[in-house]
Amino acid sequence: MRKKFWKGLFSLITSILLIGCATQKPQAPFEAQVLPADQYMQKVDNFMVILDKSRSMGEGYENQRKLTYATEIVSRMNQTIPDLKLTGALRDFPLGGFSREKSRLVYGLTAYSKTELEDALQKLKTASGISPLAAAMDAAGADFKSTQGDIALIIVSDGKDMAKAPVVAAENLKDLFGERLCIHTVLVGDCSKGKKVMEEVARAGECGVSVSADDIASAEGMAGFVETVFLEKRIEKVVTDSDGDGVPDCRDKCPNTPKGVKVDKEGCPLDSDGDGVPDHLDECPDTPKGATVNSVGCWALKGVVLFDFNKWDIKPEAHRLLDEVVAILKKNPEIKGVIEGHTDSIGSEEYNQGLSEKRAQAVEKYIEEQGIDADRYTVKGYGESKPIASNDTAEGQQENRRVELRRLR
Repeated sequence: MRKKFWKGLFSLITSILLIGCATQKPQAPFEAQVLPADQYMQKVDNFMVILDKSRSMGEGYENQRKLTYATEIVSRMNQTIPDLKLTGALRDFPLGGFSREKSRLVYGLTAYSKTELEDALQKLKTASGISPLAAAMDAAGADFKSTQGDIALIIVSDGKDMAKAPVVAAENLKDLFGERLCIHTVLVGDCSKGKKVMEEVARAGECGVSVSADDIASAEGMAGFVETVFLEKRIEKVVTDSDGDGVPDCRDKCPNTPKGVKVDKEGCPLDSDGDGVPDHLDECPDTPKGATVNSVGCWALKGVVLFDFNKWDIKPEAHRLLDEVVAILKKNPEIKGVIEGHTDSIGSEEYNQGLSEKRAQAVEKYIEEQGIDADRYTVKGYGESKPIASNDTAEGQQENRRVELRRLR
């Protein structure tokens, strides 16, 4: 009778201990969430999962054990990691039996393969022994010594029966690898002491996170965890184009181009005929190369060729400029056009009309005498109807007393 009593009491105590820190949430069906590669950049080159399979990980978890839940969590992470060029590894602890080793490298350190990591996870069946997490972390440090690039260490455990040793081990790893290393912890279960240890380990790594398995069990939660550990958002450069011409400000040499104006690759208004007057202001967009133009881009006889008040005769000092006109016409025999005469606004419109025609005729006669066929140009006078400057000043009036050569298209 006494033997049955003690046996029953022992069974009751064992059940209480097994249930004490167990989580009671069932697993939901899982379908990995796809993380679009074009939105992220890889931020680690190496990772290792340290998975706790000590005695406490054999505690009940509804209809499964903590160890079963832990391996499922790592499997879900494995399914969610996008195609990255990584070096991966899996360590567990403790070994149990008569082995002197407290941790073993179940998979890796090798080129990451989803299939190989999954196969390694399926081998973790037995939960037994003490919890030498610190020893597993020390061994991970030795594993990573020969690696290059950044490291993510992911610890999956209930955090029970560990004291401060894992925190010291985390600090040692941080001293060894510095900014290259981030330590992330995943708490299996809801044991408050275990949670505190896991949080302190992650904090010692300085750049890692501490989460519970329940928080990352869903597809959305796991995608967030994988993003935090392995990825960083691509930063899109903001391209500013203040004048809306299609050329970014950083390359725009003409940043205040009017809207709708066609521009070249440097953001400046197009000048198709190369006369220095942009197309949107050019009234004569096919001026021959080398021709002298006025402010509206038309081939103009300017400077000494400008006529004195009420005059149409060409001064001798203007012959040099007219000879340049003749040279251009001889090099471009296909050019045909109109010689246009203009006046200022002084005098009557009728008188100015006749004066403008006489000015155009004087230029026509000169170029004919230099060997240009008469049928290549016609003569037209516009009087005072097309000023290009103000007639309220002497300077403007002189600029309006002009002759232009307009090419026929």
